[in-house]
Amino acid sequence: MITLWQILGYAFELYSYAIIIYILMSWFPGARESSIGRMLGRIVEPYLEPFRKIIPPIGGMIDISPIVAIFVLRFAKMGLDYLFFNFLF
Repeated sequence: MITLWQILGYAFELYSYAIIIYILMSWFPGARESSIGRMLGRIVEPYLEPFRKIIPPIGGMIDISPIVAIFVLRFAKMGLDYLFFNFLF
């Protein structure tokens, strides 16, 4: 059971890093159109899309929805940790 918890923890971490890399790619022209950018987009965009619908960009340019999405992912991991350690062990 501890192995499942570790695998899920690593998956949450990897997904957070994928979001951060995808967002940083927006700083470089044409980076999101590369093969890596398109692959990350297919992985990350379905998760970011609901947050972008709820949170509009600030000033029309600054998108803070990925920050909120990462916080939600972190809170979900904390909830998973709580469930594993308080109810399963």
